[in-house]
Amino acid sequence: MIYLATLLLSMLITIAIIPMVRRLAISMNVMIDVPDGRRVHEAPIPRSGGLAMAIGTFVPVMLFALGDRFVTALFLATLVIVAFGVLDDIRGLPYWKKMAAQAGAALIMIFYGGVRIESLGALLPDDMILPGIVSIPLTLVAIVGVINAINLSDGLDGLAGGICSLSFLCIAYLAYLSGNTVIAVAAVAVVGGIIGFLRYNTYPATLFMGDAGSQFLGLLAVSLSVELTQGNTPLSRLLPLIILGFPILDTLSVMSERLLKGVSPFLADKNHFHHKLIALGLYQTEAVAAIYVLQAVLVVSAYMFRFHSEWLLLGGYGAFCVLVVSFFYAAHRMDWKVKRFDFLDVGIKGRLKFLKEKHLVIKFSFRTLQGLLPAVMLLTCVLATGVPWYFSVFSLCAVFALVFVKLYMKGRLGIVLRVVLYIMTPFVVYYSTVGGAGWIGAPGKRIYDFSFVVIALVTVLTLKYTRRRSGFRFSPTDFLILIVILLIPNIPGFAIVSNEIAFLAAKIVVFFFSYDVLMGEMRGEFKWLLLATVVSLLVVGAKGFWEMPV
Repeated sequence: MIYLATLLLSMLITIAIIPMVRRLAISMNVMIDVPDGRRVHEAPIPRSGGLAMAIGTFVPVMLFALGDRFVTALFLATLVIVAFGVLDDIRGLPYWKKMAAQAGAALIMIFYGGVRIESLGALLPDDMILPGIVSIPLTLVAIVGVINAINLSDGLDGLAGGICSLSFLCIAYLAYLSGNTVIAVAAVAVVGGIIGFLRYNTYPATLFMGDAGSQFLGLLAVSLSVELTQGNTPLSRLLPLIILGFPILDTLSVMSERLLKGVSPFLADKNHFHHKLIALGLYQTEAVAAIYVLQAVLVVSAYMFRFHSEWLLLGGYGAFCVLVVSFFYAAHRMDWKVKRFDFLDVGIKGRLKFLKEKHLVIKFSFRTLQGLLPAVMLLTCVLATGVPWYFSVFSLCAVFALVFVKLYMKGRLGIVLRVVLYIMTPFVVYYSTVGGAGWIGAPGKRIYDFSFVVIALVTVLTLKYTRRRSGFRFSPTDFLILIVILLIPNIPGFAIVSNEIAFLAAKIVVFFFSYDVLMGEMRGEFKWLLLATVVSLLVVGAKGFWEMPV
């Protein structure tokens, strides 16, 4: 359950923070990506998404693994890479300064985090262990190389995020199978952060991750994969190359072409694989999907051959590289173009566009959220046990306040209702988690927990397809509330075991975020939500007085 909690926390925190960093970039006119001859977008777009993604990733990781040396090193290295990435996004840094920052982050992981490539498995005689004079420079080159590979792959909407999400999913699953909980949680947290970011980065994107985001993903991808496959493990030492294979191949291919032309390998151009796919006649979304497929092939291969010889993996990756490079070479030489079919462009895509224009998705997601969210809150109140008497008093006072405002101050109902829900949610979630009614049983508990996944999904869909021009607004006050409810589980005296902390926080954040989106979509029509909230308050109020010792 810790993995689901981590995923939900990182995803929703990232989604919640992004509007703030996006508006900040626009208002200060910094971190704005202006179109030029190399870029494919046509309007200036903020590139502050990486900062939100890093915060959203590390909140659940630090909740679960605070004090772990590897996680601490990862956090410190991330601070370095994100700080210099933000500077680069603001004013642009020469490549040698970026490389210096990347090397600094890599050295933190090597010397403090203990991340080192010390074994190449069967590639060396008798599984020889590399001495420090070899392993340290090798690891340094690998970390800096992957950081730049992911950075250079960030060329289309959703491309780098999608590639990395596949890689991190593979890392998380391999770590789970190996019993390495820290790496699994960290990888799942990054996946959640990427999902939250992709809500704004899918075509047509309204936000980019910037160098801060792409370098952050590269650092974590190479650090987690190397740490997972070195040391006492049956996993092949060459798995990181397969898991991160496509961006590595893309970078090596582009740099080789530049060197053959006699120009700097760091000179920007339009020779990346995604540029070549668009030149073949694919749309942006189709080019991204094609690269997803290629990356998925590598990820599935990494899982299937995780225990096999390094020579087999190296040979297979070499064959993959030859096939991909040969295809693009032949396509360029013969001037191939993709043939368009009306069945796809008019039939299928036209119907999908029809669904969007008719607002069928938003109607479904909103109605589901409108009914499911209050129902789950009511069930949470029913499950709560050990409710203190003073919270019962608050609940009854809140009912009175809501009724009074509804009758005499209707214009203030949304504000009062929001405050009541913000105060009520952490308490009822806590008392339903640490105690919980036994009558629901294990199957019922699983269904109840899964309902939070459904709520999160329909909330994201509602947010994605909203017809509100202003979209979702997240104020500094809301952010403060978010921080408070994340700290609640760690207050001394809250007797909750460590593996429940993140999931408790995740449920609170799901409620908090979903209610904010739902109330925005209701446009002041709170009748149903008011009724459901009053019933929930009466239930929890009655439970507190009923369970009060005589």
